[in-house]
Amino acid sequence: MEREPTMSEPTKTKYDRQLRIWGEVGQAALENASICLLNCGPTGSEALKNLVLGGIGSVTVVDGSKVEIGDLGNNFMVDKKSVGESKAKTVCAFLQELNDAVRANFVQENPDSLILTDPSFFSQFTLVVATQLVEDSMVKLDRICRGAKVMLVFARSYGLTGLVRISVKEHTIIDSKPDHFLDDLRLNNPWPELKRFVETIDLKTPDPIAHKHIPYVVILVKMADEWAKTHSSNLPSTREEKREFKDLVKSKMVSMDEDNYKEAVEATFKVFAPRGISKEIQEIIDDRYAEVGSNSSAFWVMVAALKEFISNEGDGEAPLEGSMPDMTSSTEHYINLQKIYHTKAEDDCLSMEQRVKDILAKVGRDPSSISKQTIKSFCKNARKLKVCRYRTIEDEFSNPSAAELQKCLASEDYSSAIGFYILLRAVDRFAATYKNFPGQFDGGDREEDASRLRAIAVSLINEMGCDGYELPEELCNEMCRFGAAELHVVAAFVGGIASQEVIKLITKQFVPMLGTFVFNGIDHNSQSLTL
Repeated sequence: MEREPTMSEPTKTKYDRQLRIWGEVGQAALENASICLLNCGPTGSEALKNLVLGGIGSVTVVDGSKVEIGDLGNNFMVDKKSVGESKAKTVCAFLQELNDAVRANFVQENPDSLILTDPSFFSQFTLVVATQLVEDSMVKLDRICRGAKVMLVFARSYGLTGLVRISVKEHTIIDSKPDHFLDDLRLNNPWPELKRFVETIDLKTPDPIAHKHIPYVVILVKMADEWAKTHSSNLPSTREEKREFKDLVKSKMVSMDEDNYKEAVEATFKVFAPRGISKEIQEIIDDRYAEVGSNSSAFWVMVAALKEFISNEGDGEAPLEGSMPDMTSSTEHYINLQKIYHTKAEDDCLSMEQRVKDILAKVGRDPSSISKQTIKSFCKNARKLKVCRYRTIEDEFSNPSAAELQKCLASEDYSSAIGFYILLRAVDRFAATYKNFPGQFDGGDREEDASRLRAIAVSLINEMGCDGYELPEELCNEMCRFGAAELHVVAAFVGGIASQEVIKLITKQFVPMLGTFVFNGIDHNSQSLTL
């Protein structure tokens, strides 16, 4: 039976502040996760540091190099005493000191070699964080992780630029935690029990105290009904009608100090919202994966149940969330409203639970294999579901969107981001040809490297279907000036972004970034490219 992850009381105390963000379920998911880090230079070490402090279950660091004098200037997780020692072992020991509850292991092997010789190694992990990999290794690792159903996050810093890219076939989110979302009050589509309660309250009551304490939910449901009776059962839709509706609400005020009516006027937009489900939720329930089978995930089984619910007892609506915002009201009215909303939400959840059981039985699975708590969470967030799908790295590299590329290359806002994206691929081709990155050695000819890099970049742009475009000369010069260095300040930022996305993926909360995140430390900005 699929159950919600649980956590111990000491863990609750230890991670109290972050529990306020992603809750016990999210923290327990982190605690049960296993992370593999490839390359523990500054970028990888900073990413893993954040995850270890956050309470990830276990980490495995893979790096075949040894600590060098140069590492002391950009990696705070190595020191002078560790020069000549295994970098993976040193970083692993440091991370263990930060949080002794995390199980830390290391493998002293070159990640590129491990990808080639032991692809099955990666199947044991929840997620792989791959840092500083070149293009060829990225493509191979992506293929391995997708085959093993292991989530993958790429991160790379290169001088004053860097990128982060998620790669997973599909990522489904129940609790997407949107910044702004309309309260689920159904003011424009009240159910019978709410209607009956509203009818018991008289807006014309002569008692001024009672009039001041009528909840705005009641006021707006009554006003919407009054409006619909004189407008062919339609609610306000045009700007003029919306203004008239607000004036209608204001006209019911008997004094200027009635906060409940002021709240009602401010909340009139909740009446204007379209009935039913959003276009995004419609696309999810119409998705081909909503036609479930014996191997379907719990998410898609619940989506299938949601589709049936909306078409039947939901009458075009998703299950009610059941929560009530604060508002000016008498205690009696507010408690009664809370009960009505809570009861409706419970009834909807029970209907969904039965539909989930019926679907599971139909496809030959245990009807109790999806827990009540999971279904309850799904119902509460049914209007906020998200499905993220990512192209393979190989597909993006070999067949990028020419239209998107041309738009970015021609855009002043995106030209630097797309320029660095192309150059980060070009430097890998440069290294494959010349056995070192452009500008990597002090004795090299930087101008010659810049010329070679520019030629490779032009060839790459042509391959991508954007003939005739050239990158700014200063960008090529900057890439050579970087010399493939990992600057700690950039590595910390890029690693921080990567760890943030890892937490989103593991907790299945918040919406992870789509496309490739490119950081430009020269202009202090960043862009997301969807190619």
